[in-house]
Amino acid sequence: MKRSVLAIVTLFAVTAFGCQNSNGQVNEKRLSKPAAEWKRQLDANAYHIMVESGTEPPYHNAYYDNHQKGVYASAATGDILFSSDDKYDSGTGWPSFVKPVDMKKIKIVVDNSFGETREEVIERSTGLHLGHVFDDGPADRGGKRYCMNSGALKFIKK
Repeated sequence: MKRSVLAIVTLFAVTAFGCQNSNGQVNEKRLSKPAAEWKRQLDANAYHIMVESGTEPPYHNAYYDNHQKGVYASAATGDILFSSDDKYDSGTGWPSFVKPVDMKKIKIVVDNSFGETREEVIERSTGLHLGHVFDDGPADRGGKRYCMNSGALKFIKK
């Protein structure tokens, strides 16, 4: 019985907080441009995710269930960040990848929101929030899960 309760609580936590960082705080020091400039450039959803470090709801976003071949580019810069070849169904409701196309395009920073320490993935050239990376990905593909927000990405079909 205790194991069942623990499993349910763990599943809820992963679903509720697996990729979240919706603290609404803007870290101006990290951004390559002032937030006001990003607000003019990005749509409201991308701004909330990328500048305010927000998140979108699991299973209710553009790319979690996308199985087409192509690449995922930054919604801000158009730089290619992830490939459909590295995408997999993590069961979390967000698009998940085993690795970025080029590690030089992203940066991992410490995120202490929600009372826990996680690794936040930001776009290196802009400082904008993309999602988080976890060590619970497929072991046979490196063990990483890059849990991204669809709103921070634009899919380019092959």
